[in-house]
Amino acid sequence: MNIEGLRYARAVSRTKSFSAAARAYGVTQPALSNGIARLEQELGVTLFERSPRGVRPTPDGTRILPMIDQALDALDSVVAEAQRLAHPAPDTIRMGVSPLIGADLVARAFDAARNLDRPRDLVLREADLAHLREDLQAGRLDILLVPAVQAMPTFRHRVIAREPVVVIDPADSRTRSPVELQAAADAAYILVPDSCGLTTFTTELFRSHDLALRTYPGEASNYRVLDEWARMGVGAALLPQSKITHDHGGSRPLVRAGHPVEITYEAVWDNGTPLAADLEDFVAALTEQGTESTGD
Repeated sequence: MNIEGLRYARAVSRTKSFSAAARAYGVTQPALSNGIARLEQELGVTLFERSPRGVRPTPDGTRILPMIDQALDALDSVVAEAQRLAHPAPDTIRMGVSPLIGADLVARAFDAARNLDRPRDLVLREADLAHLREDLQAGRLDILLVPAVQAMPTFRHRVIAREPVVVIDPADSRTRSPVELQAAADAAYILVPDSCGLTTFTTELFRSHDLALRTYPGEASNYRVLDEWARMGVGAALLPQSKITHDHGGSRPLVRAGHPVEITYEAVWDNGTPLAADLEDFVAALTEQGTESTGD
């Protein structure tokens, strides 16, 4: 079975797009589509179906794609361990973080790095998502901690934390009770440049639930200004709970069908470097700490 076909299938599953997966791998869309078609022929099942809303797994794909993920993860672990044995890894881990990543998660990362079998120092860089992705692809960073808002299918991914999202709407300050997403769509939302991941999260949240996103005509420079403007009543805002810096009378938990809406954070790293096996251990420790801290 062709390994590239498996990787193409995982990329389409993550990006929900044949064209985006092809761009990520640097191949033409026909080449990627043909690779997946050959894989489906070998397996005897169809993995994906196209619809006006994009690409989604078939019922058979829903069962098989997680197995493909597991198989590729196991193969990547073999390669990573061989890299570690053949090439000594550096003493530092260069970690890029989005501005949305909180100090508590960064502190957990330092603990995880210090507790590796071979302890590492962390060298941090905070930057916009586009710059972080460029530096990871160029080898200038070893790992990213970022909101899970845009797939990088040629890299390893693992969810490391989640947190609730709140709506700040001073125009609706009569209650602190949770607000359903559909009801929250009545407000006009202030957005920020799509640099830290918050705007991508907000727009995708509304789009994926077939809700129109009404927006304020201006734009805040970052999530901190967004918080201030919402407090002043300029418009409404969606923010991760940890990013609220004031006691907002109009701050309410956002829910969907009664369940909290959450923003997800992930680690992203290259499994083809001498540090790969240590990064696997680092992310595993970071994930375990996150589970313990949330009581899951």
